[in-house]
Amino acid sequence: MSTQKLKVIPLGGLGEIGKNMLALEYADDIIVIDAGLMFPSEEMLGVDLLIPDISYLLQRQQNLRGIVITHGHEDHIGALPYILPQLALPIYATKLTGRLILAELKQRRAKTRTKINVVHAGSKVTLGNFTIEFFPVCHSIPDTMGLIIRTPIGIVVHSGDFKLDYTPVIGEPADLSQLARLGAKGVLLLLSDSTYVELPGYTPSEQVVSEALDHIMLGASGRVIITTFSSLISRIQQVVDVAAKHNRRVFITGRSMEEIVPLAVETGYLAIPSGILCCFDELKHLPHNQVVILTTGSQGEPTSALVRMANRSHSQVQIVPGDTVVMSATSIPGNEALVNKTIDSLFRQGANVIYAKLSQVHVHGHGSQEELKLLLNLVKPKFLVPIHGEYRHLSLHAKLAQSLGMPGDNTFVLEDGDILELGQESGKVSGKVPIGNVYVNGLVTGEIDSAVLRDRKLLSRDGVVMVNLVVDAQKGGLIGRPRIITRGFIDAWESGVLIEKSQDVVIAALNHDRKNLFRRGTLATRERSNLETKIRDSLKAFFYKETHRRPIIIPVIMEVGKPSMEKIPSTNYETLNKFV
Repeated sequence: MSTQKLKVIPLGGLGEIGKNMLALEYADDIIVIDAGLMFPSEEMLGVDLLIPDISYLLQRQQNLRGIVITHGHEDHIGALPYILPQLALPIYATKLTGRLILAELKQRRAKTRTKINVVHAGSKVTLGNFTIEFFPVCHSIPDTMGLIIRTPIGIVVHSGDFKLDYTPVIGEPADLSQLARLGAKGVLLLLSDSTYVELPGYTPSEQVVSEALDHIMLGASGRVIITTFSSLISRIQQVVDVAAKHNRRVFITGRSMEEIVPLAVETGYLAIPSGILCCFDELKHLPHNQVVILTTGSQGEPTSALVRMANRSHSQVQIVPGDTVVMSATSIPGNEALVNKTIDSLFRQGANVIYAKLSQVHVHGHGSQEELKLLLNLVKPKFLVPIHGEYRHLSLHAKLAQSLGMPGDNTFVLEDGDILELGQESGKVSGKVPIGNVYVNGLVTGEIDSAVLRDRKLLSRDGVVMVNLVVDAQKGGLIGRPRIITRGFIDAWESGVLIEKSQDVVIAALNHDRKNLFRRGTLATRERSNLETKIRDSLKAFFYKETHRRPIIIPVIMEVGKPSMEKIPSTNYETLNKFV
């Protein structure tokens, strides 16, 4: 019996939706499963993306054996362009997933020589102490895989993102008999998707969406405009098939949709009959009842094609009465307001908008309670670690397993950074690796100090005030009155009196402590810092008293010492401001 422990270390995706990344470690070998991104919350102003903290992996590069990818969604591959330049690891992914990874690397201009090894259902890869076998599962993108990972102390099953769909649009149903055979042999650990553990019953099959789309196109007298996730290739196939059935032509608009459709056709995951797909030059020559437009914008993204239609700014499609718009997606949490605004705008222009509350035009790609129970009963794991979900999802999943008879001590609700050590008979959380928030902020990747985010929040809420001062370095004291410029702080109509009063506040504060603040000669660093602090403190108190707002206050101090500069009129600051 092996005395070594298997370490399970989530680096992202537990306690949150997105940023999925998990490390398995045994002896001197580490494998990584997925490397995704997460989109920032509203308070993370100026932040483009969040990615996992890989400090733990960077310190153990000599032990890393490879990155295994379950599928091609951005919350599972989106961090690769930022991680691979630091970790030159081989990647193991299916054909479509590999192509999507290459597209991500190209789009982000990532410089890496990483090799992508293409695998398929049934492939086996040995990485140190780990042998990984890929098995197909149904999800909202083709080529999604679960993983059977054989370790020296037992078998680990990673479900991937999955649902049980017995009539999938693309691919084959999951091989439940294979999972049952594993369960009969004995499975040490199940890592299982928790996203929709709150929903009772089963997740509906994709086939119900085909029926809904067929009914909509049959009854539509004008154009049918359908928006969905560009990665939901099975939904795109459904739209194409139903359009062909009703003798309609399909037009594609939206950057990501225009990129992924040719890729899916080229790799064989999307079959489009000849003559169905048309370019936009042909749109004006077809009757409206022969047109289907497939577009991006299901999440109300401001620059997406559907939102541009809703805002009357799309160059090729203008909404007209008689159009039917189908929202074939659910809103990602946080996007509800944008989606509702888009729907309202489309209604105002006379479109008939159909969304999930009105018709079953979308089904999600994750298993509900009964599917999670079925997987547990088939695999019969000794231990369970719920993955892919916010903390409540993980906790509910653990309770679901316990309701089936699994001991509470054998279910582990982990958070990012926890180190779970498993033996063949028991397990425990033995510690935590350092985990920070790694932001992608423009061209900069790294941690952002909380003070920076706080300042950005203040700027967005209360604005900024710049205080330009000209100081006589030889005599000590101000030359003229301070010039105060505000942005995003007060309305123009009320700024005059307030700015004049704030100038008086600055002058009074500096005059009050003139001897300590001004000395003859060039301002020393300490004196300059004291001046800036005095200005900030006096204006902060004044502005809050007058407006109950706290703008960011930025003092800008310019020193002059030439005699000719001493006679500058107090109101002539235009020239000086070029140097401030």
